[in-house]
Amino acid sequence: MIIFAKKLYVSLTCQKTRHTFTKIAFIPLHTNLFNIVLISFFLTFGCGEIYSQEIKSKKTPLKTVKQTDKPEIIPEIIPADTVKVDSVKPKKAFLDGKVKYRAKDYAKIDQKNKKITLYNEGELYYKDVELKSGIIVLDYEKDEVYAGRIKDSTGTLTQYPNFKQGASEVQPDSIRFNFKTQKALIYNSRTEQGEFKIKAAVTKKENDSVYFLKGARFTTSKDIDNPEYYFQTNKVKFIPGKKVITGLTNMVIADVPTPLALPFAYFPMSQEKSVSGIILPSYNDSNTRGFSLQNLGYYFALSDNYDLTALADYYTNGSYAMRFESSYAKRYKYRGNINVRYKNLINSERGYPDYSRQNIYNIQWSHAKDTKSNPNSTFSASVNMGSSKYFKQSINQANVGSNLNNTLSSSISYNKTFNTVPQARVSLTATHSQNTQTEQINMTLPSLQASIDRVYPFVGKDGVKKGFIKNINLQYNLSGKNSFTTTDSLFFKPQMFKDAQIGMQHSIPISTNFKLFKYFSAGASTNFQETWVTKTVEKEYNNDLSSVQTTTINGFDAFRTYNFSTNLGTTIYGTFNLGADKKIQSIRHVMRPSITYAYTPSFERYYDTYGTDASGRITTQYTRFEGGIYGVPSKENSNVVGFSLSNTFEAKVRDRDSTKTEPKKIMLLNNLNFATSYNFNANGKETLAWSPVVVSGGTQFFDNKMNMNFGATLDPYAIDNSGTRMNMYNIENGGSLFRMTSANVTMNYSISNKGTKETKNQQSERNGGRNDDLFGTNTDLNDTRNSQFNSEDDESENVITEFFNSKIPWDMTLAYSLTYSNVNRENKISGNSIMISVNTDITPKWKGGVSTGYDFVQKGVTFTQFRFERDLLSWRMAFNYTPLGVNSNWNFFIGIKSGMLSDIKWNKRSTSNR
Repeated sequence: MIIFAKKLYVSLTCQKTRHTFTKIAFIPLHTNLFNIVLISFFLTFGCGEIYSQEIKSKKTPLKTVKQTDKPEIIPEIIPADTVKVDSVKPKKAFLDGKVKYRAKDYAKIDQKNKKITLYNEGELYYKDVELKSGIIVLDYEKDEVYAGRIKDSTGTLTQYPNFKQGASEVQPDSIRFNFKTQKALIYNSRTEQGEFKIKAAVTKKENDSVYFLKGARFTTSKDIDNPEYYFQTNKVKFIPGKKVITGLTNMVIADVPTPLALPFAYFPMSQEKSVSGIILPSYNDSNTRGFSLQNLGYYFALSDNYDLTALADYYTNGSYAMRFESSYAKRYKYRGNINVRYKNLINSERGYPDYSRQNIYNIQWSHAKDTKSNPNSTFSASVNMGSSKYFKQSINQANVGSNLNNTLSSSISYNKTFNTVPQARVSLTATHSQNTQTEQINMTLPSLQASIDRVYPFVGKDGVKKGFIKNINLQYNLSGKNSFTTTDSLFFKPQMFKDAQIGMQHSIPISTNFKLFKYFSAGASTNFQETWVTKTVEKEYNNDLSSVQTTTINGFDAFRTYNFSTNLGTTIYGTFNLGADKKIQSIRHVMRPSITYAYTPSFERYYDTYGTDASGRITTQYTRFEGGIYGVPSKENSNVVGFSLSNTFEAKVRDRDSTKTEPKKIMLLNNLNFATSYNFNANGKETLAWSPVVVSGGTQFFDNKMNMNFGATLDPYAIDNSGTRMNMYNIENGGSLFRMTSANVTMNYSISNKGTKETKNQQSERNGGRNDDLFGTNTDLNDTRNSQFNSEDDESENVITEFFNSKIPWDMTLAYSLTYSNVNRENKISGNSIMISVNTDITPKWKGGVSTGYDFVQKGVTFTQFRFERDLLSWRMAFNYTPLGVNSNWNFFIGIKSGMLSDIKWNKRSTSNR
């Protein structure tokens, strides 16, 4: 511890600047001369700095001492630990970071004024700032930079500054920025924040998170200097990545101020993909429901994995609707969406004869699991269920394809594979099928499927499966169902569950296959089945009521059946060579004939009889398993042989490209199939031996762009005057060998000059309609901002190649159907219609389309829709019109494309006559 100290004045001279200065030190009284010299050496280190120390002994401050001729040592007594750090801090250098710069013409350094000037394509990198401009002036004494434009040879101002700091980027006319205070003054700044583009006459940057703008305009237009619309305001507080708060804001369209103004405005600027917010409604009116506010709601951005949209409609006559839509996804796991819709619809007013009220709903759920997450298990869902009249009565769905659909179906399934030996699989499925005309609903809740993989008991250790014996294999299958049949009015009510059918079926198929005479493939199989049920019936004839009384008996029961089948088939190849110099060089015909034989014995032991009536009517047989979920055991044995023949035709043609040496293969007929069967147990009265010959086929034309499918039914038997089949061949009755009872041809043709990319109407397909626009586009009136033409704006499609000559994108879908009926000698065309849909870009900014058709039997125009759309750059205007039928309506929409300003719109539509 130091008790006494001496004050030492040391005069020093810097060898570089020849500047003399004084330093002061305190030396303990007992310090020897060697220590004094050593301390003096350290005092000389760091020339160019002057500092003083202050001693609190007797509270007398020590000031800087001027230079003297001789140093003087003054003894002074001070307390031990009272020395304080120098109160005068060392002065910082002008630049506290590395500066990188370059320029095309010159970089001038002015040491006197402490400035660096960069001219023509100047670039400056300092700390976290990147600056590019025509001229840049860095004042490193003030820690400040200025950037601006320069004039080119024509006198035009070019090379606008580009100022980037962190994630923020500004493109002004000129900028002045202080590195120390982080404040800036920016003139005519241009910046982008998400979909917004902002331009301000003067911008003052307070810090990294707050900007004040004067004379600002903001828009979603691509061209910020010449936008088709913008919002003009004089005062703005701008917080990048978070929000914009403005004063009086006026909307300007085509540089013309509109009366649309707000006293203040708030715009969220979150960097997140989506943010929560209110969804503004659209106004409408209806002759049957009155005035309305539609699609009022709120969007909940709950997390990055899922969201929720809640929407509501209200009509002045009391009708209302609610919709909840949610999408969810987890990368490498699953993705899906859920839509729940409910409507309480009131037509007219209470007391009027046309007054009606109904509640309708619809539930849609789609779920898909990524197979990479777990290859041994899968879960999927495709649900479309609800009221049978939902799509016909919905006021927020305009989709004729969904309206005309007669079936709604759903399926939810889970599959699990167990990697045992042999491998086992389990599947649980819930299915739903609903007829929208009869309102009948069939459900399985759930259906169980389980199986154990094939076992080859006679295969040796070498694993070779060859021959009849070694190919013998067996497996085990289990099927269980809990089935319901109900209607809309009883759906999920106690009566529905009371009428449930529950059953289970076990089966053990045994099969083998082998080669016969080298060219034939043969197979044989037998199948044993055991069926369990929980309900049976008992019938008894009531003489008093003269009717059969049926009693349902609850309890376990079972029946067992078995059958046998065998098949024999081969493949025959034929080639017809027409010559190498011909356009068609050869035709190849492939035939696959097949014969099958199936035998099922009679299981009459499962049949009972009930008593005769008073008149002595013949005893009637029945089985107690009637109405079972897996059917009933057969009373009569089945002894049937089947014949089938499939054909394909290919051709080799000379390629149009003369450089090709190999001929080109084309398909003439993808398939041409014939099938019939013969029943050996036919009695010629109730059952005829031969079944009708079924012909089916299909092919493709025009580079596989047109699909054609055809079919016919050929009956070898004649019919009587009442149309009943007789046990007499048609040729014996004076007719031809076969009597064509029905035939049909369907053709589908799609062509486009936009490329091979297909656009499908996915929402229409999900609703149960078509995935094309032959019945018009699916318009979800909740959100009409999306294009009617299922395509994004692509300016590259409209390429002008010559004067008054441009490539006009278009696409066409054509469908034709022809049906012939002759079941009862009517010999008529029962169906003959054509449908066509065409979409085209009328001009680079106008799109148009039409869907229509004609029924040649009813002699009338089928569903027709006209649709138009105008690309207004940042805006979209759309109009569609259905002029005919009960679905006639029109819809007009104009609004901003951007999702951030989706509430700025005007939507007007009529109500259909449904």
